[in-house]
Amino acid sequence: MEHIDYTPWYISPKTKCLLSDYETEPTSKGWRSGSELEEHLADMGDKLDKLQSTLHAAKTRGLLVVFQGMDTAGKDGVIRSVFSHVSPLGVRAEAFGVPTELESRHDFLWRIHAKAPARGEMVIFNRSHYEDVLVTRVRGWIDEETCQKRYNDILHFESLLQDAGISVLKCYLHISKSEQKKRLQSRLDDQRKHWKLQPSDFGDRDLWPQFTQAYEEALSATSTPESPWYVVPADSKPYRDSFVAGLIVQTLDNMKLKMPKPSFDLSKVKLS
Repeated sequence: MEHIDYTPWYISPKTKCLLSDYETEPTSKGWRSGSELEEHLADMGDKLDKLQSTLHAAKTRGLLVVFQGMDTAGKDGVIRSVFSHVSPLGVRAEAFGVPTELESRHDFLWRIHAKAPARGEMVIFNRSHYEDVLVTRVRGWIDEETCQKRYNDILHFESLLQDAGISVLKCYLHISKSEQKKRLQSRLDDQRKHWKLQPSDFGDRDLWPQFTQAYEEALSATSTPESPWYVVPADSKPYRDSFVAGLIVQTLDNMKLKMPKPSFDLSKVKLS
């Protein structure tokens, strides 16, 4: 199967991101084969398992993976699919909902920093600090000046993580409005999925243009070479999962991770 070229999906720093320029499902024929996608995901899963084990053992670097996207874009699904291939040792998934009363009395990054990875860890954010420049902006809870200040705060925060050896990889799961309608209807039709539904799922759908603009502004303002944003085509769940798995493997590969040396001379060990 052809190697994924992630360049077209990378948001170049200091450029205007227009989500309409990105496909929600690739048209490349080679990427529409279910068997090939399964094969690629399995291969990436094996590599991810080995790389994550090295990351955990070495404890010299860490990785934060951020997932953002419209409702039903597949944040839960991609986490289940991609990270089922790795040991839970040294891996955490964190979800961020409405701030608690205590969290609201702190700066908006306080609760985020507490969940950030240590060296040796891989942490996945299902929603993140970016909610504080998305929902808050669309709902009018913060003004433009505050939003711009928060962009700068986020850049400094992610730079601080980089300085501590923590790489930051950010994925916007790009779903079409028509595909979202299908997935919402599927949840309505299946009683086992009713627990996933919130009133905001339907209210936010009515604000699709406003959320699109908010995402475009946030992605444009905060994609850097060190903490890049990638637009992930998410209408196809198999493609989305395969894409993300390969992107994480590439990110870990670029760290040049090495297993630590033994803490004592193993040649002197004699088993009885």
